[in-house]
Amino acid sequence: MRTKQTELSPEAIQLVAERFRVLAEPLRLRILQFLRSGERNVTDLTALLSTTQPNASKHLRLLQEAGLIGRRQVGTSVYYFIADPSVFELCDVVCTALYARMSAQARLLERKGK
Repeated sequence: MRTKQTELSPEAIQLVAERFRVLAEPLRLRILQFLRSGERNVTDLTALLSTTQPNASKHLRLLQEAGLIGRRQVGTSVYYFIADPSVFELCDVVCTALYARMSAQARLLERKGK
């Protein structure tokens, strides 16, 4: 974990923005969530996501191009897996912050209701 604040170059900022753009799609986050427990093939993911195979493949390709997932082929089946587990650290930070914010808002609403 970085402890020092450093100024990012415009190129680095562009890379960070691209990573966030990839993660801004709920279906891609769901794919990552399913792959967190282990590798899966497109057929499994299509069923879990309740989407079409072309749609799942499109999102898998984008996640792979971003370096977040990898793939391996076994015969005619392609299996996808998490290639960059640090993505879950980012998700955990965001989820923790959202939970804290929602808890604070719920406490405020509860106080107003009394």
